[in-house]
Amino acid sequence: MVWRFCARHRRADRAVAGRCGGRRERIAGAIHAGGIHRQTGGRTVTDGRTVGRLDGNRRDFLGTMFGLVLSLVQTVQQSDRQTGGRVYDPNRAGRAQAPVTAADNDAHIQAIEKKLRCSCGCGLDIYTCRTTDFQCTYSPALHKEVLRLTGQGKTAQQVIDAFVAQYGQEALMAPPKRGFNLAGYFVPSIAIVIAAAVLVRVLRRWTRDAAAAAPATTAALPTATPQELERLRRELDRLDA
Repeated sequence: MVWRFCARHRRADRAVAGRCGGRRERIAGAIHAGGIHRQTGGRTVTDGRTVGRLDGNRRDFLGTMFGLVLSLVQTVQQSDRQTGGRVYDPNRAGRAQAPVTAADNDAHIQAIEKKLRCSCGCGLDIYTCRTTDFQCTYSPALHKEVLRLTGQGKTAQQVIDAFVAQYGQEALMAPPKRGFNLAGYFVPSIAIVIAAAVLVRVLRRWTRDAAAAAPATTAALPTATPQELERLRRELDRLDA
């Protein structure tokens, strides 16, 4: 009869059989997850206390993570339910613009409006004001007036005359070239020419005076006779000695 002693993973001297408990059982016990394993008499024993502790830690961790995710979802849902505020005055969002038609971009209409000033006080013509300042309420109304007059078959000059008759000379971007208004076209040019002529004359006078003063300065330099120069040389030699 052959006896085999398996405690401490050793065999007796008389043991002639294979290894204790089998290699497969030891490998299965070593890789079993969630516990501490040891070999006792050829059997794999798992520490139940360690397994229970690990299972409890895993449950606590999963419960904590689930609570965090749930609180985050509730926060997002509450933020989605909050109202962004009510617009009590729709005009604050901007004045509604009329739909653009082909007449709004007509070159003939634009040419007329560029000669007429917008009455909102911006100093721009009707076309520029209505295409840049979208808060102005005057230029759209004046644009409609231009469209109405041209729709009646009036020419560009007749439309301009109608605006002048209704709003005065202030409706024009430039005063008409007749009567006293001609001074506004010619006086600035004449003033520039006169100022240039005066400036040229003053510069020429300064140049002539500077040229005349240069020879006078040269002539004013003191001169000495040969006798005086010889005397000065002897005095200098005496001082050096």
